[in-house]
Amino acid sequence: MSIVADHYRFIVGVDTHAATHTYAIMESPSGKLCAQETFPTTSPGLERAAAWIGRRTKGDIESVLVSAECTGSYGAIMADRLAQAGYRVVEAPTPSTKRLRGKGKTDALDAITAAQSTLVMDLEKLRDRRAGDVQTALKLLSVGRDQMNTDRLRAINALTALVRAHELGLDARKPLTAAQVKTIAAWRARDETLGATVARSEAVRLAKQITGLDADLKANQVQLTKLTTQHVPELLAMHGVGAVTAAIVMTVWSHPGRIRSEAAFAMIAGTCPIPASSGNTVRHRLNRGGDRRLNRAINTIALTRMRTDKVTREYVERKIAEGRSKREIMRTLKRYITRQLFRVLATNPPLSVA
Repeated sequence: MSIVADHYRFIVGVDTHAATHTYAIMESPSGKLCAQETFPTTSPGLERAAAWIGRRTKGDIESVLVSAECTGSYGAIMADRLAQAGYRVVEAPTPSTKRLRGKGKTDALDAITAAQSTLVMDLEKLRDRRAGDVQTALKLLSVGRDQMNTDRLRAINALTALVRAHELGLDARKPLTAAQVKTIAAWRARDETLGATVARSEAVRLAKQITGLDADLKANQVQLTKLTTQHVPELLAMHGVGAVTAAIVMTVWSHPGRIRSEAAFAMIAGTCPIPASSGNTVRHRLNRGGDRRLNRAINTIALTRMRTDKVTREYVERKIAEGRSKREIMRTLKRYITRQLFRVLATNPPLSVA
C-alpha cells in the first residue's frame, strides 16, 4: 500500500469557516508541524494564504498536498484558488470521535488533525476536489429546483386553506387547478368587508407567487435539459431518466475517479442491500442511508419503468407471482438501476466537467 507520506513532502491541513481559514503545514514523513496561520476568507486573504504556503514549502508546488475540510461549501473558493495556483486539493478525512477524545477542539487543532489524518492515508483513497463549472451549475440548478418546489407547495397549501376559510366567490372544495390559480392572480380589489379585502389581497399575492414559481421551474427545466443533453446524453438515453434525475446523478458522480467502484456508488446512493436475516428467514432490507436526493432520483426512475417499461412490468409480475413483496422488488430494481447508471458513467464519462 502506498501512503500519502511517501509521495508528498508537505501536507497542508485547512480548517474552513465563513470568516477565516486556519492552515497547518506538516512535513512528511516525520509529521513535524512546520507552520500554522489563520487568514481571512476575503480575496486578499486567500492570496496571502497561497503566498504563505509557497514560502513555507519553498515554492515546490508538486511536493505539496492540501487537505481541506468542506471543499464544497466554506472551502470551495479557497480550493479553487489553490487549484488554480497548481496545488492538488483534496477533501480532508472526517476525524473519528475516538481520535478527538481528550484533545479538545480549536481551529488550530482541527487544521493539524486534517493534515495528520491525510499523512497516513492510502494514496488511492484521496478524494480530489474537482467540481468543474458544469457540475457546479447542475448542483445549483438541482438545489434551486428543490427549494422552488418546496416554496410552491407551501404557497399552494396556504392559498387553498385561505380560499376555503373565506367566501371569495371561488369553489375550492377540490384541489386548486392551474386555471383557478391564474384567475385568483388576476383578481382586483372589490368593495367588501375588511376581512374579505385582506383575504383577497393575500390570495392574489399567493397566486402570483405560485405562477412566478411555475415560470421559474420551467426555466430551470430548460437549463437542466440543455446541460444534460450536452454533457450526459447517454444518461438521458436510459429509460426513465430525465433531465432532473440525470442532473442529480451527474452531480453526485462529479468526475471520473471520485467513485471507485459500482459497489461504492451503490453505497453512496443508499441502494446497497442490507442483510436482515433471522433464523430460517434469509432476506435483505432497504438501505435508509446514503445520499437521499440521489436515492429519490433512482426511486423515480424505478417507478417510471414500472409504469411505462414492458420488460420491467413483466419482471415485477413474475416476482410477485414468486411471492416477493413490492418493497423487495423495489429494492432489487433500484440496485439494478444503480449498476446501470455506474456503467454508463464509467464507460461514457461526462464531457467538460473539469
